[in-house]
Amino acid sequence: MTSVDSQCQRCRSRLEAEDLRCPVCALPTPRPPRTAERERARVIRCGTCGAAVAYSVEAQAPKCAYCASEMRTETQEDPIDQAEHFVPFEVSPEQAQQALMAFLGKGGFFRPADLASRSAVDSLRPLWWPGWEFNAQVETSWTADTNAGARRSDWAPHSGSTQLRLDNILVSASRGLTQRETQELSPHYDIAKMKPKPEGPPGAQVELFDVTRSGARRQILAAVEGAARQHITEDALPGNRHRNLRVAVALSGLETRHYALPAYVLAYRYGKKLYRVVVHGQDMDCVLGEKPISWAKVAVTILAVLAVLALIVLIIQAS
Repeated sequence: MTSVDSQCQRCRSRLEAEDLRCPVCALPTPRPPRTAERERARVIRCGTCGAAVAYSVEAQAPKCAYCASEMRTETQEDPIDQAEHFVPFEVSPEQAQQALMAFLGKGGFFRPADLASRSAVDSLRPLWWPGWEFNAQVETSWTADTNAGARRSDWAPHSGSTQLRLDNILVSASRGLTQRETQELSPHYDIAKMKPKPEGPPGAQVELFDVTRSGARRQILAAVEGAARQHITEDALPGNRHRNLRVAVALSGLETRHYALPAYVLAYRYGKKLYRVVVHGQDMDCVLGEKPISWAKVAVTILAVLAVLALIVLIIQAS
């Protein structure tokens, strides 16, 4: 089997046991011999959103924590990445419900006035969603127009290249959470509090890494490019204004860790419809979710605007 310390035959980058391709140059890795203990993996997968959790005899046909659809059992031939570090829950289920009520109480003008009082919690599911934290050595080339050296013109072309060391970049490996949700949740985690085993509320599920590190190469490259673009914007560009920034990155090294990150997925009912909310597992002030719109308020606002416009037209005609 490919060992953790093996190297790519082409670029000599470090390979992990589950890499099907080199995460740096994308060269296919030799298929490891199948061992008895890792021959097949049983998982429970949601048929709606695709999220997968570890198989449990006690939960034969559970509901998906993300979308409440019924999950099915399947057998995986290939190895599945496992979380190496678990970030513990610091928000209790009771605090998660309090965070939901506070979130609903900040509805805004176009939300129903009775949103917090009439909403009922339908389900509350604690879970760990998977993510990679990676360190990368990156060769970066960039071009941009800035106001430095522009003289009589507004812009002057500039270019450059540099080597960067990017550390502690977190990339989601979750199918159940959206990319926007994971981007909003990620900055609030205290990775330093990681544990070797899960610590959380009873019944908390662990979502599995459904894509290998090399299979997520495009996603990782996008995160590297975003971090490199931010670094160039803040530290490398001359002048104080720029436009047309283009960045090209090439990985020359990649190290990753597998994390499981805590969150609560809640469903609440208002009227006849269910809405989903995600509460951070360590910061109860970080709440993401959906809220209904009061179409009656929207209609009244539109009528009021039309009435004001009609009054202005009458005044103009009268004058």
